Amino acid sequence: MEYTCYIITISDKSAEGKREDRTGEEIARFLKKYGFRIIGKEIIPDDAHKIKNAILNGADLRGCNIVITNGGTGLSPRDLTPDVTKQLLDYEIPGIPEVIRIKGYEKTHRAVLSRGVCGVRGKTIVLNLPGSPGGAIESLEVVIDILEHAIEKLLGSEEECGRQI
Repeated sequence: MEYTCYIITISDKSAEGKREDRTGEEIARFLKKYGFRIIGKEIIPDDAHKIKNAILNGADLRGCNIVITNGGTGLSPRDLTPDVTKQLLDYEIPGIPEVIRIKGYEKTHRAVLSRGVCGVRGKTIVLNLPGSPGGAIESLEVVIDILEHAIEKLLGSEEECGRQI
């Protein structure tokens, strides 16, 4: 089955044209190998309002199966991506960023400083990835099969969709 994806690069320098967006391109290339169709890509600055609008664009307006952000997941005062993402989620999927951090720790102990989150908004998975091309692709390699299964579960029959709390 073909899944749809919207990619958002969150970087002041890339948004200003001072740095090429290699990470967004690498994510797109990686996902295409797994049969994902890239519906769109955006490059935006570290701005809460723009991050919110970009995620809503990919999830609500375009109805993508997954919205992947890259950048803005660290400890800098301008790293707002996880904070904005959490406000937009119906519920989190904590195991995905946990396993990304665990596997990242094997390469660099600094991976545990990532505040990236993952969760569900409607029928869309929203996943925050690191801003570096290597970190983003290594993260996807760890969870690609899990993401495909999660999308399949979200697309389940109508009987399965009556989530009660």
